[in-house]
This record gives sequence, structure tokens and C-alpha cells, in this order.
Amino acid sequence: MSNIMAFAGSNSSTSINFALVKYTASLLKDQKVQLMNMALYDLAMFSEDHEKEFGYTNSLIELRDDLHNAEGLILSVNEHNGNPSAYFKNLIDWLSRLERNFLLNTKILLMSTSPGKRGAMSSLALMEDLLPRFGGEVTATFSLPSFGENFEVKKGITNPELKEAHAKAVEIWLQSLSGKQ
Repeated sequence: MSNIMAFAGSNSSTSINFALVKYTASLLKDQKVQLMNMALYDLAMFSEDHEKEFGYTNSLIELRDDLHNAEGLILSVNEHNGNPSAYFKNLIDWLSRLERNFLLNTKILLMSTSPGKRGAMSSLALMEDLLPRFGGEVTATFSLPSFGENFEVKKGITNPELKEAHAKAVEIWLQSLSGKQ
């Protein structure tokens, strides 16, 4: 059994990316999953001045420690104007200042979704390139387009082809956790 963290790169209380993360985590029956709602994490906007004056919050240090203890990460990133949200970029900035390799040896299932037909693919591609710089390994990706048409809270992914693609990405990621990749 692997220790897994799961969260979305959004601090919205109605995050569709968090809905996708919760759905994905619910499929992992034989794993210990720590599901985190980032809407509950209040982070100041990063600046060196703020860092010098106030240092690092306990919640940021605890998040970094939880990431260290996790072998796997389920992460779904949102998109604002073709980029990850300012909130998620800010979180990465804080974590990387606390410790550059905050994702060291972490196997990542990287996902994205949006109301639009591209499913936040630009944000996903940017994060797929960026996260390994902090020691993580993106072992599988999945993008869910047109969230409102392809997802229901009680059912999960409703489009059969997308549901199969999601299941395949989850399986590839799980295999990477067990070293069977």
C-alpha cells in the first residue's frame, strides 16, 4: 500500500479539478489517500519581503512534510488564460523556496479539466514540464474536456472513451508506484 496525496491546483470552493481529484481518489480502494482541499489553505502572495519578514507558515511546512511522506501524488490543475492559476503558481513558489526538491521521488498522476473543449491542456503541459524541476516524476497524464458534459458528481466520468482513458492513466501511475512500469 502506497501513501498518496491528492489535491487540485485550485483554491475555489467549487473547483471542478477538485471534483476530478476526489473521483480519482475514490477509485483507489487499496491505497492510503490523503485528500486535501486547497480552498482551506490561505497563502499570502509570495514575495521575498514577505518571506524575510514572516518566514514560512506551519501549514506550508506541514504540506511540504506530507509531500515528502507521499510516494504518489494525484494532482489536477486548473487553467486561467492558458496558464495554471495564480494560486497554484504561488503555492509552487512557496514550496520551492522552502525546499527546492519538495517533490523528490514522488510519482505524479497529473490531470486537468475545464468547462471548455481543451480540458486545460495548456496548463497540464506547462506543469508536466515544470514539476520534474522539483524532483517529481510525472508518470501519467489525463485531461478531461468539457467537464459539464462529461462528468457527474455521483457518477464520475460519463463519457465511455474518456472514462477508459482515465482508467488507463490511473493504472499506469499505480504501476509506477509499485515499480512495475
